[in-house]
Amino acid sequence: MSAGGGITTSRRLSAAACYQAFLTTPKFACLDGLRFICIAAVLWHHSPIKPQFAEYNILGKGFLGVDFFFVLSGFLITTLLLREERKTGSFSIRKFYWRRILRIIPIYYLVVTFVVAITILKGQTAEALEKAPYYYLFLSNFLNDHLTNLSITWSLSVEEQFYLLWPALLMITPRRWLGPVLLTAIIINVIAVTGALAPLGVTPVPAGPMTLALPNATYAPILMGAGLALLLADERGFGVLHLMTGWIGAPVVYLLALPIVVYLVPSDLIGWPNLLIHIIMVLSLASIVVREANALTPVLTIRPIARIGQISYGAYLYHLFALHGAGIIASGNTALEMALYLGLTVLISEVSFRTVERFFLSFSARHRVVAAP
Repeated sequence: MSAGGGITTSRRLSAAACYQAFLTTPKFACLDGLRFICIAAVLWHHSPIKPQFAEYNILGKGFLGVDFFFVLSGFLITTLLLREERKTGSFSIRKFYWRRILRIIPIYYLVVTFVVAITILKGQTAEALEKAPYYYLFLSNFLNDHLTNLSITWSLSVEEQFYLLWPALLMITPRRWLGPVLLTAIIINVIAVTGALAPLGVTPVPAGPMTLALPNATYAPILMGAGLALLLADERGFGVLHLMTGWIGAPVVYLLALPIVVYLVPSDLIGWPNLLIHIIMVLSLASIVVREANALTPVLTIRPIARIGQISYGAYLYHLFALHGAGIIASGNTALEMALYLGLTVLISEVSFRTVERFFLSFSARHRVVAAP
């Protein structure tokens, strides 16, 4: 039996065979399942029953699903650009931005505009008009406070800022320098958020409703995902990662290691705990793309799981609205509220995907050079 690119299920696969399969696989079969894990963590983090488990420290870390999304995003975007370059000799930044706009902007702007309009109708016009530009310009990760249900947009701002700079950097930087550049940026990010660079003048800068600062290691995981893509695109780098992650049970080991490490590290994840967690996320991702036919493939490719992964972007944007509606309908019944919260999130996301998102994605597909991995 084979998966996502014809990789045999033999327990022993050479690095060369896996490398060729990696380069030619049009779509990694397990990534939607990984997206499911990420969005499930986020949904849990905001769920109405989470407070009942407050005594269990590890169950309060669902926000790490966003970090895993970052790792995945950095990997996918960089892999797409590298594949286009391999196929055509270069990649088009214009086409890259066009694809990202069609994927991200439509429902994001729809949600932001809806919230801004509701805020104005509630008589809070000044606040709505003051903050709206920061959402539309993807600067909400620097806002001091948010309009209702838009606090989650900080992560989309981080991604868009990455998308704005990374393709150009990838194009103009000699490949031998990309690794050191990424490593330096990651180290600076991890150190800066601890406040250790304050003696050098690196401190938060107030700017109206914003504070220009790094509140957490927000850029590090997306940069680490990009670094993973660069390593896997190089045959020698792939060989090293194949030794670490190319065995059939690797995804089980690394994904199980993740909650264990989260449990063992200090509650304050800023600094080295975040870095360690992100490294394990990188290895987990590597383990399901280096060898697609792995121990978790049968689980991660289950149709309902994969489908929720496919609509996870909408689920991320809409889930707080679903939570609000579920709370009103349930009237204090926590179990009912939880069920409605999950059901409404999936329903709204599915409708959105089949209508608005699919319509705009059809324009992206017409200009795609390589298939999304």
